Amino acid sequence: MGFNCGIVGLPNVGKSTLFNALLSQVAAEAANYPFCTIEPNTGRVAVPDYRLTAIAELAQSKEILPTSLEFVDIAGLVRGASKGEGLGNQFLSHIREVDAIAHVLRCFEDDDITHVEGGVDPLRDAEIIETELVLADMESLTKRKDGLQRRARGQDKEAVAILALIDKILPLLEEGQSARVYTPTDEEEAKRVTMLQLITSKPLMYVCNVAEDEAATGNAFSQQVAEAFPNHPVVVVSAKIESELAGLEPEEKAEFLKDLGLEETGLARIISEGYGLLNLITFFTAGPKEARAWTVHANAKAPQAAGVIHTDFEKGFIRAETIAFADYVAHKGEQGAKEAGKLRLEGKEYDVKDGDIFHFRFNV
Repeated sequence: MGFNCGIVGLPNVGKSTLFNALLSQVAAEAANYPFCTIEPNTGRVAVPDYRLTAIAELAQSKEILPTSLEFVDIAGLVRGASKGEGLGNQFLSHIREVDAIAHVLRCFEDDDITHVEGGVDPLRDAEIIETELVLADMESLTKRKDGLQRRARGQDKEAVAILALIDKILPLLEEGQSARVYTPTDEEEAKRVTMLQLITSKPLMYVCNVAEDEAATGNAFSQQVAEAFPNHPVVVVSAKIESELAGLEPEEKAEFLKDLGLEETGLARIISEGYGLLNLITFFTAGPKEARAWTVHANAKAPQAAGVIHTDFEKGFIRAETIAFADYVAHKGEQGAKEAGKLRLEGKEYDVKDGDIFHFRFNV
């Protein structure tokens, strides 16, 4: 389990170049004209995590299995996409299916790469895309109302509840605001908001694509984005650098990053921000056969984590043998942690912590 992130933006901002780099392969055609992405491209990448390597070395694991992240590269949207302009309309449905959105903004000047709006202005570009997504959500909710009203007249309680929710959110959209500004009243309403699959209710990060020599520091454009959207993560990357990094060996990659003044790749930063957006954490399992990373939501209980591995583990959960990553490393593995009294037995109400190393006991 990882998470699913849709890459959106205007044409020629570097979406497909970044997508190709993240997947370390030419999986999408990166061309200098609008709509070169005709079908949404989907690919999975391993989530880099230094902790997994450390755990595998101590457990002497034969295989290392990281968790993964899915990217969906969606065709460039333009003004009027919600009304069918360009190719955008047919791709809006794909955005509804993702868990989070990475909005790529062009923050570099290049006379050889045309800009669909005539010049570089990331704040204008962000507003264009957000407006189209708001309009798409408005249309979606308006279409739903007719069917829901018929069901409501038949005393369908769920239809009544959803209609009431739509009547709260639709006015916000009509004012040009996103569905993210609406705060659900309780857990049930939060589930209904998710069920509506509103594009503008999804967690959002901005990815500022800058020139190679600005990857470490950003530039005036990326600074504008950070100041304009203080409530959203803003990641500065150079898609060109990511493309160059994709083909390097680990040692070469580390040296290249060092020369550029970067501590980690753009992929690593996007993943980190994405995990934060979706409130995700990582736990591990380890043994001679394999060391493996798994992903759960931050509020998960131990049985839910067990269920990520296998549904039988959750159904027959008894307890979890748990070691914190720091203790696992400090005491040279499971046996040392156990001898130091750092192995804990946790029950059904245990809140999983990021970095926990588990061995689940269950009975089916």
